[in-house]
Amino acid sequence: MQNQLPVINLSRVDDPNQQADFYRELRQTARDIGFFYLVGHGVDIAQIRAMECEARAFFQLSAAQKNALAMEHSPQFRGYTGAKEEITRNQPDNREQIDIGAELPVWENIPDDAPWLHLQGPNLWPQAADLPEFKTTVLAYQQTLRAVAIKLLRAFLVALDQPANALDDLIADPPVHLLKLVRYPASSAAADAQGVGAHKDTDILTLLLQDEVGGLQVETDHGWIDVPPLQDAFVINIGEILELATNGYLRANVHRVVTPQGQQDRYSIAYFLAPHLNSRVPHLNLSTELKQLALGPEADPNNPMFHQLGANSFKSRLRSHVAVSKKYYPQSYAQICQS
Repeated sequence: MQNQLPVINLSRVDDPNQQADFYRELRQTARDIGFFYLVGHGVDIAQIRAMECEARAFFQLSAAQKNALAMEHSPQFRGYTGAKEEITRNQPDNREQIDIGAELPVWENIPDDAPWLHLQGPNLWPQAADLPEFKTTVLAYQQTLRAVAIKLLRAFLVALDQPANALDDLIADPPVHLLKLVRYPASSAAADAQGVGAHKDTDILTLLLQDEVGGLQVETDHGWIDVPPLQDAFVINIGEILELATNGYLRANVHRVVTPQGQQDRYSIAYFLAPHLNSRVPHLNLSTELKQLALGPEADPNNPMFHQLGANSFKSRLRSHVAVSKKYYPQSYAQICQS
């Protein structure tokens, strides 16, 4: 498969002789496409290999070991989800995964009008005897990817002639992020074609690490195109928050994963930089020139964004994990997802 997406080298932002060209390239790519490969990110290849190894080891655990970490045990929507248990656009996704957020204590004294604060809390971890390095490797990888994502976010802002810290309220402590380790089982059944359904990411930025098996596709003005693996590069996906903040100058593209056909499963590791739970959608004051190039945000009419970003994150989890929602938040699920 031929690469049809740009490749951005993040290391160029640190070179005064290349900064101007880097920002110009980033600004154009973000507006015209919204998807690209990121190289020069500075993540140690040994850390990437270790994370890949732990991810595959997790999915090799027995069904009983994985189900002990089932998301139904977590009010924070953390833990293991089996194939066909997560929903995208009202259709089940043919993938299994474990969701791991920031390892934090639960938020105390949560008011009734801020249920999204329940999203903060601990993760569900495999037994140390089963995967002794798993927790340490995952948490270290989260911190590394968070630093890369924030560096890229600030580069976007400078490229748009904004202060580098213009969106620091979104990434204030306590941190909010999510790591998804995903396995897409190979299948020859047409009914299993949806690895994950077409959607936009709702957060700030996504950094995706793919294995050698294809399947990721992005929707462009000319239709769906493949996003084939590029060794040790991250696929960058702009989230809806940046699309709203820039009135559509930055594009949050629709993308999907098609179930691999044949004998080889697909593995991916997705890092989502998410907003502080008490933050609101910001609005950047772009220059007149950039405002004229902004396309306006393209909100999904079936899934409108809330300006209170914690509420938006909460809604996303409620819609995707119905069983967990009905167990812990039946009233919120009824109000938000069935109204």
